[in-house]
Amino acid sequence: MDLLSFELRRRSGEETRSLIEALPDILADGSADAPSHYLVPKTLPVEPPDVPIDGRRSIDRVLADDFLTHLPDIEDAELLSIQEMLSDAEQRVSTQRRSVYEALETLTDEVARRYRDGLTSVNELLGD
Repeated sequence: MDLLSFELRRRSGEETRSLIEALPDILADGSADAPSHYLVPKTLPVEPPDVPIDGRRSIDRVLADDFLTHLPDIEDAELLSIQEMLSDAEQRVSTQRRSVYEALETLTDEVARRYRDGLTSVNELLGD
């Protein structure tokens, strides 16, 4: 999203640097005018899974592998369309992530309740 936003700003004359020149700044914290909900924490609590090619992430299905190499040749209207598809994919992933964290919170609360109420113990789980 940040790369596409930068490229659109560059094309409109709002940005004078090339994408390569701006890349360190874009990757460091996102573009300066990017909405805060696009910014990703520097550390993630889990490692991404190894996914086979046929199970590619939705973001990978939106963009071709060589997308960045063709970025200068893509028409503005197509860039805006890609940006919209990425935003939709981001919303879907965010909804899924929220569901996973809600399930994790429910499970964590249940485990804590069982320990608190004496329904289980570490020794019991370890078979001691």
